[in-house]
Amino acid sequence: MGLFRTKPIDVNANTGLKRCLGAFDLTMLGIGCIIGTGIFVLTGVVAAQHSGPAIVLSFILSGTACAFAALCYAELAGAIGGAGSAYGYAYCGIGELIAWIIGWDLILEYAIATSTVAIGWSGYFGKILELLGLHLPHALSNAPLDGGIANVPAMVIVLLLSVLLSIGVSESARFNTIMVFVKLTAVGIFIVVAAPHVNTANWHPFIPPQITDADGHSHFGYHGVLTGASLIFFAYIGFDAVSTAAEETIKPQRNLPIGIIASLVICTILYIVVSGILTGVVHYDKIDIMAPIADALKQIGIGWAEALISIGALAGITTVMLVLYFGLTRVVLAMSRDGLLPKPMARVNPKTQTPVRLILGSGVVIALIAGLSPIAKVAQLVNLGTLAAFFMVCASVIVLRKTRPQLKRPFRTPLVPLVPLLGMGFCAFLMAGLPAITWEAFFIWSALGLAIYFIYSHSHSQLAEQS
Repeated sequence: MGLFRTKPIDVNANTGLKRCLGAFDLTMLGIGCIIGTGIFVLTGVVAAQHSGPAIVLSFILSGTACAFAALCYAELAGAIGGAGSAYGYAYCGIGELIAWIIGWDLILEYAIATSTVAIGWSGYFGKILELLGLHLPHALSNAPLDGGIANVPAMVIVLLLSVLLSIGVSESARFNTIMVFVKLTAVGIFIVVAAPHVNTANWHPFIPPQITDADGHSHFGYHGVLTGASLIFFAYIGFDAVSTAAEETIKPQRNLPIGIIASLVICTILYIVVSGILTGVVHYDKIDIMAPIADALKQIGIGWAEALISIGALAGITTVMLVLYFGLTRVVLAMSRDGLLPKPMARVNPKTQTPVRLILGSGVVIALIAGLSPIAKVAQLVNLGTLAAFFMVCASVIVLRKTRPQLKRPFRTPLVPLVPLLGMGFCAFLMAGLPAITWEAFFIWSALGLAIYFIYSHSHSQLAEQS
């Protein structure tokens, strides 16, 4: 039936997209996506509810898993390229059905992540307005199920970013770089100002004893460290997004591996430092899970920095949204071009050299999800999609080394198959740490995707038309 047919590799295909991104731009894209929600929100949630001071171990575990996956991404990004990221690599290495499942999961991953981050952005925007003495009406800052009419700020920021992405990728990259410097400044202020106030007594016990709540859920202990590492993975979707920029990158064989690995190393170091200082300054059971960094400074009497941190957080979350949104449109673009989704979605505007229809259409959908849905509870879906994509990228390296040994590989993953197998093992280990409800929702989404594949995509595939 051709379920595992693979597509040819053409690194230098002319897709109509504008090649204008260098290694620095790609590193900034990666930092733009990885440093944001993870540092300004997730650090508080994981430390207060799962890992305690051992959040440092959660970041090391998550970062190690990512390091193995990043080395595999770097090889495939340089050797295969393409806007489809893990979807495209699986299509070339393993086959169409697996590629479809990964692509379908990536769509969910990016759409839900962008919507979730937009809701977080709205919360920080409201906080800054309050610091200025202004207050948004509850009805205009909350979804219907949360007692409001719509989360208007979340909808507006998504639509504004859709306009920016439609104008051009170089303009979007420039905006992203400015915002990255703003948020790195905020992170730097926190490190410099808070570090002298670290009280090592707050790090004891380093791994809090495991407890079980009234609902039967376990918190803390070694299980909490694993759960924390699984949840933190939400932040590491960034270097997958970097690889979706392959068709807009100058010298992609050189610059993509640099962007992927540099952004991962920089961000993992920052995460470990910030989370260590946070739990050293404030005892883990007193961390504010809504705005942990800003509140920590407030608790140690440095209130003047709260506004600066909130502005940095707003900039940080804006870049996360921008890069996630960019990644979503490029994955859908690649799948549409291959015929697995309707081909008109792949049309590139010759003037802006961007897929304007796709960007604006997906922007409306994301804005509606962010504005009308209490989406925060399904954010864990993103982690499972990310881990599944990373797992398949590692597997693709092993398969392609066997099936296409002559393929030009500007960057080669070291110690194959050991490194890819370690990447797959770590991803499977972290997937096992996610709650059962996450797996249930993931299987429902995957079942829907399989139905669409067999009803539409399999027969409309570009490869099906050529055979």
